Amino acid sequence: MDRPQIPLNALRAFEAAARHRNFTRAAIELCVSQAALSHQIKGLEARLGVQLFRRLPRGVLLTDEGEALVPVLGAAFDSIGATLDRFVDGRYRAVLAVGVVGTFAVGWLLPRLTDFAARHPAIDLRVMTNNNRADLAAEGLDLAVRFGDGDWPGVLATLIMPAPMIPMAAPNFAGQPIASLPLLRSYRAGEWQRWFAAAGLPCPVLQGPLFDSGLALAIAAAGGAGVALLPAPIFAAGRVVPGLVPLSDVTIDVGSYWLTRARSRPETAAMAVFRDWLEAGGAR
Repeated sequence: MDRPQIPLNALRAFEAAARHRNFTRAAIELCVSQAALSHQIKGLEARLGVQLFRRLPRGVLLTDEGEALVPVLGAAFDSIGATLDRFVDGRYRAVLAVGVVGTFAVGWLLPRLTDFAARHPAIDLRVMTNNNRADLAAEGLDLAVRFGDGDWPGVLATLIMPAPMIPMAAPNFAGQPIASLPLLRSYRAGEWQRWFAAAGLPCPVLQGPLFDSGLALAIAAAGGAGVALLPAPIFAAGRVVPGLVPLSDVTIDVGSYWLTRARSRPETAAMAVFRDWLEAGGAR
């Protein structure tokens, strides 16, 4: 059907009646009389050549044809409504959904969100944290901040911040040989082996709990559970998790923080703004 021929008023009447399963309540919602709403729906049925409702003594039931039409109209009206809601104070607010590995979110991004909001009030930023496992398409994300080497299939990666790893623990562990202390392990295998090799020391046998989050590692280390290899730019200042001190000046490079987007997804203006803001902040 050509767009100029689409009976929008009749479709609104049908969608409201289908949602309420009641002509009277639908008419009240649309601020029309029940007779006017019924007339619109009958006109739509005549135009389509099908019956959309079965009229019963106490209400209405959707026919199979009506059931097929309802989800399409509901999604279309919801999409239109959501877009119109983005117009605030005479400006269009672009929605930007960003998945962020939890350590970077808590340690860097969240304290700076007020700065982003002040600089870019027309962007509605939505932050979803994860444990470095982000599926852009499946989760409806525009962008994702991830930790690693920047080489992930199907995505373009922009370097945001190098993150050399340094051993950190509670102050009472300072001055003791690291090999003699409990070593907390990340889900990324081989980090401690690499650190001891960089320090020129033999690596002890590793055992004990394994963590899937740098933030959880840091909290455990600050609580006295042992020594954790943590990204120095996030934790060395002690603002994110107080009570941590570095036990050595030897660091290893196992990854950096990257901003990623799907190769198949063109960069929008809002994506570019967020990327530029991250790059500028990460350089400071």
